Amino acid sequence: MDSCQIKAYAKINLGLDVVGRLANGYHQVRMIMQTVGIYDELTFTKCGEGIHLSTDQKGIPLGDDNLVVKAARIMMEEYHIPGGVSIQLKKTIPVAAGMAGGSSDAAAVFKGLNRLFDLDTSLEELMRLGVRVGADVPYCILGGTALAEGIGEKLTSLNPAPECFVMVAKPDIDVSTKEVYQELDSREIRKHPDIDGMVEAIWEESLQGILDRMGNVLEQVTEEKYPIVSRLKERMKELGALNSMMSGSGPTVFGIFVNERVAREAFEQLKSEGLAPQVFLTGFC
Repeated sequence: MDSCQIKAYAKINLGLDVVGRLANGYHQVRMIMQTVGIYDELTFTKCGEGIHLSTDQKGIPLGDDNLVVKAARIMMEEYHIPGGVSIQLKKTIPVAAGMAGGSSDAAAVFKGLNRLFDLDTSLEELMRLGVRVGADVPYCILGGTALAEGIGEKLTSLNPAPECFVMVAKPDIDVSTKEVYQELDSREIRKHPDIDGMVEAIWEESLQGILDRMGNVLEQVTEEKYPIVSRLKERMKELGALNSMMSGSGPTVFGIFVNERVAREAFEQLKSEGLAPQVFLTGFC
């Protein structure tokens, strides 16, 4: 095989709690992670030597600072892969959006090089390597519905979440995850989401149980600095979302719908209002 293509799916957090901080500065979290049908596409092609990254989106670094290059270098060195690889990245996942776009792209590299070079590496081993790139990478390799603990690398696969329609909107701002966590450290968390209850609701295939327990402790920080996050949440509910929440450290907001007609009308309406330049209608995957 000289070439292959991998889809890198975005994630949202149905629940996100911060339960502590380690001496090394990492935060201990409990999160319900869920992939959605928004994805980047990565094409891998064997070449003479080196790691060569290109992309269709301006402003993305193409050197060692890019998680794609970091992941490729780990794989090439770990398995003593001869020759090189050319990686073409087609971006759709919003950048700096709380949807793990960079981590998902890195996860696709582990899968893509495993396939391209016939390494026959297990998913568990790829996930072990993935945490060297970032805490979200093992989950992005796993995908689906999962409970993430520790710094995000301790994963428990759950039942697939019930089907629904998910509207995703990323306003025209970028949020620093590091700064959001630093600000969170300086204040008391007012309310912790019921992660255990959401896990139970997922096992029971209860969408209502999930909706009732949605929560993200990082919202209190990001909403104060960027009021558009609150505005998008409220607007989605006005348009028929059964609940709405910020994903990760933001600023992306998602809303959950069960009626397809209502979801599509809400999608068209929100796009026309210009509150967010990037709006998607998708589902869990």
